[in-house]
Amino acid sequence: MELSEIRTKIDTVDDQLLDLFLQRMALSEAVAAYKNEHSLPILNKQREREILAKVTERAGEKERYAYHLFSTLFELARSRQAELIAAPTRVEKRVKASLAAGGEIFPQTGMVACQGVEGANSQVACDRLLPRGNIVYVKTFAAVVAAVESGLCKFGVLPIENSSNGSVRAVYQLLQEHDLSVVRSTRLCIRHELLALPGVELSDVTEIYSHEQAIGQCSRFLSGLNGVRVIPCDNTAAAAKMVAESGSRHAAAISSHPCAALYGLECVSDAIQDSDNNYTRFICISKEPVIYAGANRISLIIAFENRPGALYELLSKLAALDINMTKLESCPVAGSDFDFIFFLELEASVKDPSVLAMLEEMERSCSKFQFLGNYAEV
Repeated sequence: MELSEIRTKIDTVDDQLLDLFLQRMALSEAVAAYKNEHSLPILNKQREREILAKVTERAGEKERYAYHLFSTLFELARSRQAELIAAPTRVEKRVKASLAAGGEIFPQTGMVACQGVEGANSQVACDRLLPRGNIVYVKTFAAVVAAVESGLCKFGVLPIENSSNGSVRAVYQLLQEHDLSVVRSTRLCIRHELLALPGVELSDVTEIYSHEQAIGQCSRFLSGLNGVRVIPCDNTAAAAKMVAESGSRHAAAISSHPCAALYGLECVSDAIQDSDNNYTRFICISKEPVIYAGANRISLIIAFENRPGALYELLSKLAALDINMTKLESCPVAGSDFDFIFFLELEASVKDPSVLAMLEEMERSCSKFQFLGNYAEV
C-alpha cells in the first residue's frame, strides 16, 4: 500500500474519531446535568478503573497507548463537566471577588512593606513593582506579612525563589499560614560582590556577613576561604551597612555594587557567585484578593492523597487543557511521614472558563488547595 493511500485511510479514521469524540462529550454533558440535579461528585474513580481495565484487556500489546488515550478522554470529560456543574467552591468565590476588585492598570503608588534597608534587592524590586511607592522597611519576612495584614501597608514585597538556590521556603511557609493574595511579580538579575572598608584586602578578612540565600549563591567562593567565619544576617544591604558601621578591617559583606557607594565600601572581589545566570523572583502581596488586567500566571499550594498516579492525574488535567506549568516543587509536611505539599505555577488566566473549572475540580479533589493569585510578571 502506498503512503498516500495509508494517509487517506488515516484521514477517514480521524473523521470518525472526531464524530465519536463529539458524541462522547455530548454524553458527558448529559452526565453533568444528571450529577448537577442529584448533587453527585464529578469524579467516579471506580467507573473509570472499570473502563480502563476493559480497554487495556482489549488493546493487547498496545494497552499502554490505549490506557493513556482513555485517561486523557476522562480528563477532558471531567473538565467539561466541571464547567457545567454548579456546585459552589471557595476558589470560584475568591476569583470573582478578585476580578471585581481589580482594574485595568496596576497601581503605581501606595505604602509597601519591604524586608531590609536601603539598597536591598527587595528595595529594587519594590521600585520596579511600584515606581512611586512609599517603602516601609521592616526586619523580617514575617514583619512584611504583618504590615500588610494589619493594614499599615497596602502591599508587601517578598523574595520567592532564586535560580541558583531554589525557593525561599520561609516565604512559602508564610503564604500557607496567612490568607494573602499574590498580585504581581518581577525577576531581578542578582550580582554579588564582596565589599569591605576602603583599602581592605581579601587576606585581611576573617568575617563575612550576608543573607543565607546570598551565602548559598556564593558557596564555591566561600568554601575556598580558610579561617573565615561566614555569618548570616537579615539581608545583603543590612550586611553592607553593618560592615560600614563596624569600622572593622577584618569584616566584609556579600552585597551589591550599589551598596558599595551607598555605604562607603569598596569591592574586594566581584567574582564570587556560583553562576552569572543568577535571578531572584519577587512577589507583591496584598491583604485583599485582587486580579489586575493582564494576569497570566497562577500560583497554587496543593496537597493530595499519597498514592500511585495521584501526581499524574494532576498533570494530566493541565495537559488536557494545554496549560504550561512553570513550577512544580514538593515540600515535606512537618510532623508527617512522606506526606508532601506542592508549589505550582501555571501560565493561565482565570478569565478562561475552562481554567477556572479546572481549579474548581482541583479544589474538590485535593486534600489541601490554596489559590494564591492570578497575576502578571513584569
